[in-house]
Amino acid sequence: MTPRAVLVGLPGAGKSTTGRRLAKILGTSFADSDDLVEQAAGRSVPDIFAADGEPAFRAAEAAAISTALADFDGVLALGGGALTSDSTRAALRDSGVPVVLLRARVTTLLHRVGSGASRPLLAGDPESRLRALADERAPLYAEVATVTVDSDGRTPGQVAATIAARLHESGVV
Repeated sequence: MTPRAVLVGLPGAGKSTTGRRLAKILGTSFADSDDLVEQAAGRSVPDIFAADGEPAFRAAEAAAISTALADFDGVLALGGGALTSDSTRAALRDSGVPVVLLRARVTTLLHRVGSGASRPLLAGDPESRLRALADERAPLYAEVATVTVDSDGRTPGQVAATIAARLHESGVV
């Protein structure tokens, strides 16, 4: 049992919102890796970052994703930085699950995340941080993505319908 699709992308790309709509279209369940980490830890992502630091969060995130890749059969949205883990990228490649990169311009991402107050990696200067993250993570996303869909100027429903169509065309669903 493996996910039908895994959504990746920068903060604000629409992974969770689009993922919920895609799961509805596919008639399956939805999970978000941040929620899985919070459930396992009994604390919020910002609390984990503040108390334990990013490395501890990334280790918990990698473990949650590994478990989901083995035991979850719906649509899985990964946190924006999940692919910074070598083990997560390897697990995605080895799983054979379609990995959908949701791509958007930094101006779109900034509009969606606002002040970034609830996102520890964007604190202080969300625009500069998003630009830096986009540069740092582009090669990681490219390494695992099997489908790329732009979310600029489109509703989450439109993006989800595009993903579903692309998955259907490739014979995945």
